[in-house]
Amino acid sequence: MDAASSIPAVLHGSTVTLRPVVEGDLPALRSILEEPDVARWWRRDEWERVDEDDAVTFAIVVDGVVRGCIQFSEETDPDYFSAAVDIFVGTAVQGRGVGPDAMRTLIGWLFDSRGHHRVTVDPAAENARAIHVYEKLGFRVVGVMREYERVEAGVWRDALLMELLADDRPGLA
Repeated sequence: MDAASSIPAVLHGSTVTLRPVVEGDLPALRSILEEPDVARWWRRDEWERVDEDDAVTFAIVVDGVVRGCIQFSEETDPDYFSAAVDIFVGTAVQGRGVGPDAMRTLIGWLFDSRGHHRVTVDPAAENARAIHVYEKLGFRVVGVMREYERVEAGVWRDALLMELLADDRPGLA
């Protein structure tokens, strides 16, 4: 199943609209990546990673303003058919339900329309805020991925592997 050929033009949540990122979104997204509370977990130079060819990337739009980014990539082997999700939202909307609404919207679509049975996320092990949100959405910790990603000055940091199964999603209902 080719993700790009079946991506809707827009996904609507309770408060968010998810739409494919366009060139005009890049200045706003790069600006969000420079915010200290975002940059701590996402480096600005990671935009190239955010905009990878194998990931499908959506702008998170609230009241007509780009407030963040959410993306997914897929394992398409039918025996392992699953998705991984990454997200960032600007500090102006953190704590206001924008991130959880974007996650519910995308994950619901991944389960219900794409037919995935598992979605994973991999927040930094110290990112207590993100971990709390994912747990409220029904994700469970699988384990610690030691020295998972290289950050500033070449230092490696741990991440948690968290998963949500389609049959186990109370926070998405």
